Amino acid sequence: MDPAGGCPHADNARLLAGGAVAPVVLPGGIEGMVVLGHEELREFLSHPDVAKDARHFAALAEGRVPDGWPLRTFATVPGMTTADGADHRRLRALVGGAFTARRVEELRPRVEAVTAGLLDGLAGAAAAGDGVADLRRHYALPLPLGVICELLGVDPAHQERLHRLSSLVVATDTEPARSVAAHQELVELLASVVAARAAAPGDDLTSALVAAQGEDGDRLSGPELIGTLLLLIVAGHETTLNLVTNAVRALCAHRDQLALVTEGRAGWADVVEETLRWDSPVSYFPFRYPTRDLALGGVLVPRGTPVLAGYSAAGRDPRSHGADADRFDITRTPAAKHLSLGHGPHYCLGAPLARMEAAIALEALFTRFPDLDTAVPEDELVRHAGFVGNSVRALPVRPGRPAA
Repeated sequence: MDPAGGCPHADNARLLAGGAVAPVVLPGGIEGMVVLGHEELREFLSHPDVAKDARHFAALAEGRVPDGWPLRTFATVPGMTTADGADHRRLRALVGGAFTARRVEELRPRVEAVTAGLLDGLAGAAAAGDGVADLRRHYALPLPLGVICELLGVDPAHQERLHRLSSLVVATDTEPARSVAAHQELVELLASVVAARAAAPGDDLTSALVAAQGEDGDRLSGPELIGTLLLLIVAGHETTLNLVTNAVRALCAHRDQLALVTEGRAGWADVVEETLRWDSPVSYFPFRYPTRDLALGGVLVPRGTPVLAGYSAAGRDPRSHGADADRFDITRTPAAKHLSLGHGPHYCLGAPLARMEAAIALEALFTRFPDLDTAVPEDELVRHAGFVGNSVRALPVRPGRPAA
């Protein structure tokens, strides 16, 4: 795997041509595997003999994974993404109520209000930049980051720092010393957030988690509380940030598809779902470990192997999505539902919120700026750092004249 990342789709097509499951070399020479095929990934994500707990990670147990390994946080952070069985259900139940369809729908007016303000900011940035503004920085980022921080009761003053540290922690090309320092700084920042909410509880999720910890220490340990906040902040904004960015890129490159929505022949939810399939915001997600030698797609996956979930590859697997799987088509009738938000017990808890935020953001953007277009050719956009997230680092756009 190239630690610097890049567009995954050409590599995915090449790997898929050789099979649905492939061996890979992770940073530091750690041997792993990636599941690329849609059906194989669907089976793997819900397989009873596949675990998330890093005690099953053979190389880690053998001491071959250093502290500064860029993917170590994914493997070892205490929380839902590294828990199995009863522990996973316990941790998920503590936060699940905040992300039900009903609770998310109650957030709609707030998301719409934040979006309207950000559109004003995007227009101002474009006016100050000869008609060009970075849509990722001024629009796609502050919406989900602001919403998740508000849900958690995090001071808005921390948002820029949280994003910077999150980006370093999830990047696969971060130097070891910098990775360790970023992780430590992020943990310390989240600990200060917990202390602030403990001293002055509010109507927010962090206060509820602190209260749950106080009621019964067996429900949530201190490291689990910090790990849960880390997960919610990182996953709660990075995925939607990439989703909105990728959807805007796709619509600008496929004006016929944009016309289908603006003319009422398709919906913004269709855009969101097709973007999730066609250009998944997460490309290769770490890690799951077989608890026994496992045959998958005709390939042996040895016990204890760190396995990546190849969401971007599965989304364009022609065996499941048809011979035209490479084509962006918001009207397609899916033969198989995409897996970009996961499958099985670890299905993305924030999926309803991500879908709503993205649909609102896209509709508001193209309603306000119907002629919006990218200001840089697609092949000149700089890709996301690392092979986990799948997007570009900046998206310069020309909003054009606002609608009357």
